[in-house]
Amino acid sequence: MAAGGDGAAERPYELVVFGASGFTGQFVVEEVARAASSGELRGALRWAVAGRSREKLQAVLQRAAESLGKAALGAEVGVLLCDVGDAASLAAMARQTRLVLNCVGPYRFFGEPVVEACVENGASCIDISGEPQFLEGMYMKYNKKAAEKGVYVIGSCGFDSIPADMGVLYTRDKLKGTLTAVESFLKVKSGPEGTCVHDGTWKSAVYGLADQDNLRKLRKKIGYAPVPVVGAKLRRRGLVFFNQEFKEYSIPFMGSDASVVKRSQRYLHTELQETPVQYGAYVNIGGLGSVIKLMFAGILFLLLVKFSFGRKLLVKYPEFFSAGHFTKKGPTQKQMDGTSFTMTFFGEGYSEGQDPQNGKPNVKICTEVKGPEPGYVATPIAMVQAAVSLLEDTACLPKQGGVYSPGAAFSKTKLIDRLNKRGVEFSVISKPEI
Repeated sequence: MAAGGDGAAERPYELVVFGASGFTGQFVVEEVARAASSGELRGALRWAVAGRSREKLQAVLQRAAESLGKAALGAEVGVLLCDVGDAASLAAMARQTRLVLNCVGPYRFFGEPVVEACVENGASCIDISGEPQFLEGMYMKYNKKAAEKGVYVIGSCGFDSIPADMGVLYTRDKLKGTLTAVESFLKVKSGPEGTCVHDGTWKSAVYGLADQDNLRKLRKKIGYAPVPVVGAKLRRRGLVFFNQEFKEYSIPFMGSDASVVKRSQRYLHTELQETPVQYGAYVNIGGLGSVIKLMFAGILFLLLVKFSFGRKLLVKYPEFFSAGHFTKKGPTQKQMDGTSFTMTFFGEGYSEGQDPQNGKPNVKICTEVKGPEPGYVATPIAMVQAAVSLLEDTACLPKQGGVYSPGAAFSKTKLIDRLNKRGVEFSVISKPEI
């Protein structure tokens, strides 16, 4: 493996999972252990877990070993004690590794000290944040410094937003011609046990929605270059609409996907002169009954989120306000086993030799990304394969360090092939030529 950053050669670890004993962290540890023992990496992976409690970290390593059918993970896996509230401990962690996988959220409260420690100490950093304000705030504050240090800070490397961001790039690469617009539709299927999300994600949503105004101010401050619209303009859809393709109702997807894809497209356009793709993200919710339930829940949520006492209630009783979809315990193994997702992409563009600046789009393509339960199975797979790409596909990364979205960082790497091998599968559904 090539050494990145300054003095990376002397670093004892290539990768450290920070927040390893947290709800999501434990699944990330399992996934790293799986990657380390799979023989897919060019050398042995030297890695460590980090967090506040040695007992908890050791228990997580023991569980990961059992899930792989081993007696124990070898002594080669390090255990580092550090706390997000203790800057010196974060700096010590960052100095010992080439890459930190940061699993400690909500990132708007706990993310920045980790990014700062990594950038200052020459380590790269990957997180699974779906919080645009955090992601774009880190870009504003640390992009220049990360570039100087030659390190990569790559946010949203979980279910938010690798399937969407890499899915758009995959669709673009599979279309013969120029892709100019894509809409994606997410469907989460659950088994008889239903589906459930840990309340960490719920908290991020509560604080994120409460803070929309500051996100707008931040974007003004960054002063993004506008991304030109190429080809026919993608139409905005309503808040709820009946989707003919799927014969069910859809709503705009509230996550970070659209903002992350836009950042990637802006980068690829300004830095690599690639044609920018317009993008809309939606989620399929089912029949009229689901729409009515969701509207009631949504109105209640939006009313409460505006006031600090309302936010306190939402955070204290996630199960009640989400009708059981978000709990402090998180999903059971059975629920996770029964849950999967499909993200379908409908793209349009112009065939080779057609000028996208003139006339109507004349080619279409449909692709999909499908995978296991999004939050705690697909997210660790995405995060760990992003880490593997960062460590192994070094020559294909952007020439300069910086704060990147996944599509910007990984567009030239083997990330999609790596994900396909681990069960997050990208495929072309149809290519009707028009």
